[in-house]
Amino acid sequence: MPPLFLASASPRRAELLGQIGVPFQRVSASIDETPRVAEDPGAYVERLALEKAQAGLQRLEPAADAVVLGADTAVVLDGRILGKPQDRADALAMLAALSGREHQVLTAVALCSAARRASVVVASQVRFASISTAQAEAYWASGEPLDKAGSYAIQGLGAVFVSAMSGSYSAVVGLPLCETASLLAEFGIPCWQM
Repeated sequence: MPPLFLASASPRRAELLGQIGVPFQRVSASIDETPRVAEDPGAYVERLALEKAQAGLQRLEPAADAVVLGADTAVVLDGRILGKPQDRADALAMLAALSGREHQVLTAVALCSAARRASVVVASQVRFASISTAQAEAYWASGEPLDKAGSYAIQGLGAVFVSAMSGSYSAVVGLPLCETASLLAEFGIPCWQM
């Protein structure tokens, strides 16, 4: 069985892989995450997931029979990608835009080895209740929105905003577990090892 490397610093992705009993090591994979002009959000997350996995693979020994997992998540509202907030004003604007509306969360997962690569994009729908200015301010003050796509974490304090969801909960958190398990199996890496 080939060793698995996670090309992500995300503690959430690490927890999710651990949840399904897959041992892994981390590998650094810095890439430019700037969207291309007129790039479709689904193509964007898939490209980034693949680039992260490939960048991680390049950091390993060429003889290593390793598989590298990369992933990327984007919050999409009206066809526009809402990334991580740049500052307080940006976060509050995102929360105001999401308030009382449904948005899409796209998460791509990609696996790369020396011999092959595969990827999948998972789409989920999330509906927010109305968010008051006071709630948005208090949420910002918690510090949670700072490094989260769309300025919220469904698995954290931001869960109180979610009135409905359809799709993969784990994908909204950052790694679609059902699809990830299927991809891992294709590369000879089973779940439930730990």
